Order: sequence, then structure tokens, then C-alpha cells
Amino acid sequence: MAEELSSAHFVSLFRAVAPYVNLFRGKTFVIAFGGRAIAGPLARSLAYDANLLAALGVRLVLVHGARPQIEEELREKGLESKNHSGYRITDAAALDCVIDAVGSVYLEIDALLSQGLPDTPMANSTIRAVTGNFIVTKPLGVIDGVDMQYAGCVRKIDAEGIKAQLRIGNIVILSPLGASPTGEIFNLAMEEVAEATAVAIGADKLIFLTDSQGVTDSDGRLLDEMTTDAADRLVTSGEWLSTDIRRYLPCAARASRTGVGRVHLIGYNEDGTLLRELFSRDGVGTIITRESLEILRDARPDDIGGLVALIEPLEEAGILVRRSRELLEREITRFSVVEHDGMIVGCAALYPYGEEQAELACVAVHPHFRRWGYGEQLLKRIEMRARALGIRCLFVLTTVTAHWFRERGFSEQSVADLPEEKRLVYNLQRRSKVFSKPL
Repeated sequence: MAEELSSAHFVSLFRAVAPYVNLFRGKTFVIAFGGRAIAGPLARSLAYDANLLAALGVRLVLVHGARPQIEEELREKGLESKNHSGYRITDAAALDCVIDAVGSVYLEIDALLSQGLPDTPMANSTIRAVTGNFIVTKPLGVIDGVDMQYAGCVRKIDAEGIKAQLRIGNIVILSPLGASPTGEIFNLAMEEVAEATAVAIGADKLIFLTDSQGVTDSDGRLLDEMTTDAADRLVTSGEWLSTDIRRYLPCAARASRTGVGRVHLIGYNEDGTLLRELFSRDGVGTIITRESLEILRDARPDDIGGLVALIEPLEEAGILVRRSRELLEREITRFSVVEHDGMIVGCAALYPYGEEQAELACVAVHPHFRRWGYGEQLLKRIEMRARALGIRCLFVLTTVTAHWFRERGFSEQSVADLPEEKRLVYNLQRRSKVFSKPL
């Protein structure tokens, strides 16, 4: 029995991720992570997951940092670590430390991605990782009277060169170092390299692995999603944010605003967070977009497929009355829907009876999104539509959600209180309860 449950669970999970595999194939992801992620115990798992994404057809650019490794190099050589305005003041001696540290981290990543031992997730892997002079830099110069010396920023990304490597199936690795047109080497901020690269190559996703589960509010609660405007506001007021989040959030907001489809901030301290974020509906971190992922709107004819997928399980369970695809097509203008990240996750319909009464029907929210308050939003939208038509009373027939409607101002009525047209088609076998609410 346990084996059957395990097998069923495996099959269910495998089918659940299939839509994401189809969605992500051929897409370009930039994954950025600091030196602590590579020095941590889950670096090997991160390499496994990166190779898995590449094997599924995702085009990957990995951007790594090396801040803790640079600090260690400076300590070993007895040099002081100096920073100003969020950047490392990099003199010639410090630059040597940066070069050594960055080189060691790059070699570590290259080694991790090259593993192909039997009985590991990368067995029989033939995915190649490459690097190159894809970053052209320039000096930061003098900031607030402080000469930053060999600290630099991105002047240009060789987008075509990176895309050429991605097209032939290679993983591109970028380090926080780059040369200027005059041949000087400059130390860069990893997060700025990731931002510039994602924008230049038109990445579908930019993913930052951080020392926090994602962006949190002042009470430590994870914020599932944010708009760029909300992220900008939090940058100036979020004193509670972790070190990584404070560094990465401005870059995440700018990247989203300048064309990157989705920006994710997720933790690296738990195994599998990258896969859980990408291949589950709820994710495990914070996603940043230019506009909210959530859209509440009137339904359109091209929503029919999404509506069928949403309500069919509830029809099979006897919770909703069956509606044919043809009926949905005829009545599509009666529906309001909630769309989340391109997926129909909630719906409700309004059926007027006469000039003063209307039925609220086919209220459904996807199980994964019921805690998000979409049912409440749909109810308010239907009430708004009803008032616009001059409707004074909204009624609903339900078999299993009576308490939900009671909590929202509906009171129980008898079948005799229904409009005559509705009363004549009342299904005695379903024995639905009748509730109404004055508007």
C-alpha cells in the first residue's frame, strides 16, 4: 500500500512539473549567487540543479561572486578591507587578491559542473561550461571624494557572444571581473554584472540566490511577489532586510523595469530551492515584476480552455453544475476571472433574472490559490457588476460552501424565494441551499 501511494505521488509530481518543462524549454535564465553559496554545504546540489535545467533545454548563464573569498585573501596577506558606498576600494594589492579569489571560485564552479559520476544527478552529462571576455568595464572613478581605483562597473555586455554560446547548448559562467578597452582589469559587483547581463541578452528570468528565503516584511513574513515600485520603496525603508537582499533588490527592480520577464530572489540555505521556485505554483521565494502577477478582469473567448481546466475537477466532484464548452463559449461575457502569471486561477459568473435579481454562479478558485483571497475579490467584482446593472439582490445556490457565503453577508432563503425562472429549473437531487444578499 505504501509503495502504491509512493508511486502515485511520484506520477502526480512528474505530471505537475510537465507544463513548466514545456514552458521553460528554450528560455534564458541568468542565475546569480555570491561566494557564500559556493562555500556552503549545498554547492554540489546547486550544480546538480543547474545541470538539470540545462538538460531540460533551459539556456543558462551563471554569475558568481567571491566576497568572502576576497576577504580571506586580504586577511592572509595582512591587507585591510576597505569599502565605500557599497563598493570595495580596490588598490593594486587588493586587486591581486580579487583576481586570486575570483579565479579559485570559478575553478570550483567549473569542477562542480563537470561531475559525472555514476548514481549522481549528473551521470552521463555532456553539458559544457564556458567563460570568456564577455564583459567590457570602466572605472567607478571618484565617489564622494574617494578614489575607488580598480573598482569598476559594467560598460557593455557582449550579448551576441553569450547568445552564440547558449544556442549551442553551453552554460556560460561570468565572474565579477572584467577588462576595460585599455586592457585594465576592474573588480565588479556581482549583482550588477547579473543585472546588466540579464538586460543585455533579454533573459526570461533573473534569479538571485540569497542569504534569506526571499524578501520579507518587518515581521519576517515572506513576500511572495512584489512590483518594481514596491521594491523601490522597500530599498529605502527596509532596515530589517538581510545583507544580500539589500544588495540585490535594487538590481532586481531595475532589471525588471528594463525588460527582464521575471526576477526571483530565493534562499540558498535549503536544498532544492531553485527547483521548488521554478517548478511549483507557489514557489519558495519572492518574484518581482513590473506589474502585479494578479489580474482581475472580465473573461474573454480565449479563456475557455483555462476555465474548463479550473472548473472540471469541481464538476467531477459534484461541487459545481456541469457546463459544456459550448455553453461556456455562449456565456463567456457573464464571467469574471482572476489571472495569475498567465494562468486562470479563479472565476465567477453573473446571471441576471429580471431587473432586480441576479445569480452569482460558478464561483471557483484553484486549490493552490485559495489562501490568496481571490474568492473575496471575485465576489466584490460580481457585486460591482450587479450594481452597475441596477440589481438589488444577489442570490447563490451552493452545496458545500454555505459557511463562506454566510461570512460575507449572505442569509439562507427557501427555494420558494428564487425567481420563478430559476425555481422551475431547480435541481431537487442536488438539494442546493439558497442564499441571498441585498446590494
